[in-house]
Amino acid sequence: MTTHEPILARLAALKNMTVNELKAEWQALFDAPAPNNSRTFLESRLAYRIQELTYGGPDKQTRRLLDLLADEVEGTLTRKAQIADPRNPVVGTKLIREWDGIAHTVTVLKEGFEWGGQRYKSLSAVARAITGTRWNGYRFFGLRERKRGEA
Repeated sequence: MTTHEPILARLAALKNMTVNELKAEWQALFDAPAPNNSRTFLESRLAYRIQELTYGGPDKQTRRLLDLLADEVEGTLTRKAQIADPRNPVVGTKLIREWDGIAHTVTVLKEGFEWGGQRYKSLSAVARAITGTRWNGYRFFGLRERKRGEA
């Protein structure tokens, strides 16, 4: 028996619970009434909460990053905070990518990137400006590590 089996059993048991049982489990784990009757929502959040209580939740840096991203998505980013991505090269680095026979040079700034005399918040925005389509900016500029076996 591995140390994960009791957790796996608890997670599997969620599938066999009624909505009322899921709501009771919610009350026990969150010390609050369940917000709705959606089986899918209750199962997924309860599964996350069980694992969070057992293994621990995200660290402080990850929670901060998630809060900043949520604020940015909602358009409520009021803090002058830059989301530092560890994949970003050192400030001043020049990234060069050839596209359609043209070499494009991007400069890494303290807060974003510069290409063609314009400032961009992300490499994905630069890649989109260059190609006209959505790209993962780190992949476009060759900064994303390839998985084993990927050509």
